[in-house]
Order: sequence, then structure tokens, then C-alpha cells
Amino acid sequence: MQRTFRSDCVKTLQLILVVLIAGVCRAEDEREQSRPNFVVVLVDDLRWDELGCTGHPFVRTPAIDRIANEGVRFRNAFCTTPLCSPVRACLLTGLYTHNHGILDNINRSEQSHRLKTFPRYLQKAGYETAYIGKWHMGNDDTARPGFDRWACLKGQGTSFDPTLNIDGKRVRHSGHTTDVLNKLAVEFVSQARKKPFCLYLAHKALHPELVQRDDGSISDPSAARFMPAPRHKDLYRENAIPRRLNVSGQLSDKPALQREIGDLPPLGVETGTPDETVRDRLRMLAGIDEGVGALLEALQSAGQLDNTVFVVASDHGYWYGEHGLSVERRLAYEEALRIPLLVRYPPLAKAGRLCDEFALSIDLAPTLLDLAGVNDVPEMDGRSLVPLLKGQKVTDWRDSFLVEYNTDTVFPRVYKMGYKAIRTKRWKYIRYNDLKGMDELYDLLADPYEMTNRIQDPASAAIISKLSGQIDAFLKQ
Repeated sequence: MQRTFRSDCVKTLQLILVVLIAGVCRAEDEREQSRPNFVVVLVDDLRWDELGCTGHPFVRTPAIDRIANEGVRFRNAFCTTPLCSPVRACLLTGLYTHNHGILDNINRSEQSHRLKTFPRYLQKAGYETAYIGKWHMGNDDTARPGFDRWACLKGQGTSFDPTLNIDGKRVRHSGHTTDVLNKLAVEFVSQARKKPFCLYLAHKALHPELVQRDDGSISDPSAARFMPAPRHKDLYRENAIPRRLNVSGQLSDKPALQREIGDLPPLGVETGTPDETVRDRLRMLAGIDEGVGALLEALQSAGQLDNTVFVVASDHGYWYGEHGLSVERRLAYEEALRIPLLVRYPPLAKAGRLCDEFALSIDLAPTLLDLAGVNDVPEMDGRSLVPLLKGQKVTDWRDSFLVEYNTDTVFPRVYKMGYKAIRTKRWKYIRYNDLKGMDELYDLLADPYEMTNRIQDPASAAIISKLSGQIDAFLKQ
């Protein structure tokens, strides 16, 4: 009798243990399923005004527009360094350039392996992570820490028939690079999995085809060509390219741009970006939009669309000839600093919301970590955009931000034009590091096209002193 009673007790305890374990496992599965997935689509050199949803008069971007229409569009989004390699590190780390150390576009491969990126923290927290596309912090295409899936172009990559390092093996693909990257991205999000995932898709487009040296420098910047997929080669052929008012060649107040540099022609209307070059950029964008549409369809099929934070952004802008400029993205004018930033996440963000607060490239990392509930991370310069996504009124939100550029030797026009700048809701002050007597100050409310430099106006002395002090404060933080 005692033996039977003891045996029954053991069986009961075993049953209770099984039920408890099952409950724990079910709770863990529910927790994993409740955490959002992330898809970040980073478009290279995309201007803030090159999308249908941002007011372009003829470009067709229905899939990207859907992200804006069903989510939040940040109308005052900016990069903090308008140069490829540094701002890519800003996006991944949440740090200003002077804090993460990727200062320019030279080969900083080794240093980029040490970056503490947000996917590293997501992976540690149980996310399955993937990086697909262009890393472009040096030419090294080998996997960086924090990614379960790695498919990377070497350096700038090529526009056709790309070779990618896929999880340690270099594989040559056929076709347009945008299409190849889109296909790999769709394959990743379509996989069955129990973990939440993070996909970071960094496109080669809209970047032109360049000839790159081993040290990361460009052999002939003037030979750059934008190369769309053949099916898009005739898009927008009859459309007139819109131009802003500052495509005028008026540079009387910009001594830094008036400098005589070797045999380069003076800046003016003739040195701007030709119409057909702009069309080729927009044709490349068509392939990216198709990929966004394919990702949305794949997420819908997997039942994960509304549980996925979908972000479309750019690293920095591009010139259409404003101030006579074309390929030198590095300068602190609005056309280089402004970026599109669109976020779709129905559980949090009301469809069609417009946000006018300053949102920065350094805000991406803290925002996604906040949404994932990952708090055990070092302090970042950026801030979580979650309150703004919710539509909350944040009384202590930033009213200014730092912009910085060091220098490099790729484009002679901007050689030794390193600067620190500050952008407020009204003012922009550009303080050059090495060019004496060439600083710039713009009243953006009165002069949104930055055509009148007020640095010599005696009435501006107080605001210059204040803004310069704010730059120094940013650098000490």
C-alpha cells in the first residue's frame, strides 16, 4: 500500500513538473512572438525629396509610399555626418562620428569590426540577425560581430553581377545588384523561425559605379555613372527634372566654395548634376521600391507584417546642382543633410502620422533597442524615437544637433573643408576647421535655400557666439 501511494505521488509530481515546464516554454514562446521583428532598408544617397510620399512631382515609389501612408513620416530627419562610412557607423551605433571613430571613407575595416552595433545587442537578446548589402567601412567584406546571416559586397560593390561574401564564402551572382540583394532579403524574412529577427538591408543603389583603389579612395570621381536595371532604363524619359531655387550659381557669400582649386572650373549652373544623371538615380530607385514591395508581401505571407517594425531611410542626400554642386555630398547644406525616414509599425504608430521634431541618424539604434526591450546597453548620443512614434508630446525633445565632417582626399573641391556645424530650428552655423575667415551662418526661416551668408553681419555676433558654444558643448559630451 505504501509503495503504491509513493508511486502515485511521484507520478503526480512528474505530471506537475511537465505542466510547469510546458507553461514556462509556452510563456517563453509567447514572449518571443510578442517582440517585434525589424526590417531596415537603407538607401544609399537618397535625397529626402526623391519619393512620391515626400512630394516628388513624377517619381513612382508605391511600396515605399505605403510605409509612410501606413506609418510615420519624419519631415525633419537629418544625418549627422553627410559622408558614407561615418554615417553608417552612426546608424548602427547611435553615436556621433567623433565618438565612434569611423571618421572618413578611408579603409577602416579593422576598426569597424569593433563597433558596438545595435544588432550585436539584439543578437545577444535572442534575435536572429542578418546584414545584406553594402557595409562600406573599408573594403573588407568579412562578417562583423552580431550577425547570424552575412551577405556583403566588397567596398562600394558593383551595379551588376555582384560578388558577395555569404557567410564566409564569396559567391558571384548574375543580374542587377539591387535585384540580387532584394532576393536575398526576401529569402531571409520568409524563413520559418521561432525567434524574432532583424534584417538590415543596405543597398548599393542609389550610389554610382566607381573605380575604387585598395585603400578605399576613388580613382576618378568624375567617371561615376548611375546604372539602373535594363527594365528601368527608359523610365521618366519625358519628365522635366525639378530644380530648387538655389541651383543658381550664386556663391557670393560662400568663400569656401569660391576657392580656386587646381584646374577645376568655378562652381555654377554648369557644374551641377545633369538631367539624365538625375533620371538614372530615380531609375535605380525603382528597383529598390520593387524590393520593398516584395518584402512587404513576404512578411504578409509569413503572418509577420504587422509585428514588424519596417524602416526606410537614407545615409545622406545628394546634389542636383544646388550651389553649383554635384557629387560632393560632404557639405553641411540642407540637400546633403536631410534624409527620408519612414517607420511602419501598426501596434504603435498611427497610420499617416507626420512628425516635425528633429530625428537623426543616431536615433535609429536606441529606437530599435527600445522597441525590443533591450536596456542593458551603453549610453548613446541618439534618443529613442518611440515617444514620437506614439504621437506623444515630448517637452524636452532636442531643438538643435551637431553636424560634423572631417576630410578626405577623394574630391578636390572639398579637400581641407572639414567642419563642425550646428543646426537649430532657425539657424545653421558652419565652423570650418582649417579654412580661416570662411565660416557660414544662415537664417533658415528667412532663407531656407541658404543663399545669404550672414557671418559678416554685425547683428549676428551674439548668435554666432552662442552657437559656437553649443558646438563645443556637443563635442565635450
